Amino acid sequence: MFVTFFHELKSAGLPVTLREFLTLMEALELDLADKKVEDFYYLSRACLVKDERNLDKFDKVFGHVFKGIERVSDGIEAEIPEEWLRKLAEKYLTDEEKAEIEALGGWDKLMETLRERLREQKGRHQGGSKWIGTAGTSPFGAYGYNPEGIRIGQDGNRNFRAVKVWDRREFRDLDDSVELGTRNIKVALRRLRRFARTGSADELDLDGTIRQTAHRGWLDLKFRPERRNAVKVLAFFDIGGSMDWHVKISEELFSAARSEFKVMEHFYFHNCLYESVWRDNRRRWQERTPTWDVLHKFPSDYKVIFVGDASMSPYEITQPGGSVEHFNEEAGATWLSRLLDVYEHAVWLNPVPEKHWDFTPSIRMIRQLFGNRMYPLTIEGIDAAMRELGR
Repeated sequence: MFVTFFHELKSAGLPVTLREFLTLMEALELDLADKKVEDFYYLSRACLVKDERNLDKFDKVFGHVFKGIERVSDGIEAEIPEEWLRKLAEKYLTDEEKAEIEALGGWDKLMETLRERLREQKGRHQGGSKWIGTAGTSPFGAYGYNPEGIRIGQDGNRNFRAVKVWDRREFRDLDDSVELGTRNIKVALRRLRRFARTGSADELDLDGTIRQTAHRGWLDLKFRPERRNAVKVLAFFDIGGSMDWHVKISEELFSAARSEFKVMEHFYFHNCLYESVWRDNRRRWQERTPTWDVLHKFPSDYKVIFVGDASMSPYEITQPGGSVEHFNEEAGATWLSRLLDVYEHAVWLNPVPEKHWDFTPSIRMIRQLFGNRMYPLTIEGIDAAMRELGR
């Protein structure tokens, strides 16, 4: 398996040497990973990755190679990490069993019951339908099933039914050096162009030079400012969670926009806009930008583009405290309305196919907030969105 890991990294274009691989093997012999998946991830990353630009590639290969490890062959004795054993206990219910499990009765009741459980529960619990634990049908915990619950201590999404997530999840920045498989995205973005000559006069004005040379009788070089796209763009990218399925198309759009618009500011958010956004996903908890600062710093002549699947619990849009990751004092809809009051020209690009939009309540809500200015993240959709922004 480790040899496969090495070859997969090489195939993905990471400059991993045999010496670095042997260093990782020596570290494992010394039990530096302490038989924990997370520790092994950081240990292997430290040994094999020497350039932070390759971190995203490493994460993808690591997840591909080491996912699905569920058992040790018969006759082999080993100390299995506890988190691996927990995942073995995941309980998959039939459709009939899932249909029998009812939600607690709305947001307020759910949060009230969680507070009671935290006061009453004294230890770890597995299975069952009441306590905070794993592999059960309680609305609180991990690796179980409930149609409307709070996920606590689980690695990633499984059923996409949680209304709140109490985990520290790590997201990655979009890669703006992605080579596009097609020029069509750039062509569509060029609908949003308004040229002006700005900056210092460092571009040769050939027509002016010929005209002045002919008039004066000697060579008279004339220069002018470079002709640039004067459109200024403020982009917000939804990152993490269900957007993991759409990373490739988001990166292609991000890369194309960075090269097409000379003035483009970008921020990240998760699911819905709240009181703060961030620029670096690896430091999103330490370095955040208040949304009020964004609204006051960038003038109203900026064109605003949101990129996200708009797929979330409706509570995240309508309720204070509805965010899956923190307690937001004001609803997401409040912050989106404030932004739309400042920026007249704003659109939402959605990677979810348009034919599925009506089946997700949150998509309908976001679309209504944006005055139906939601477009599919396709070439035709981008083209239509740029036409809207160019009005």
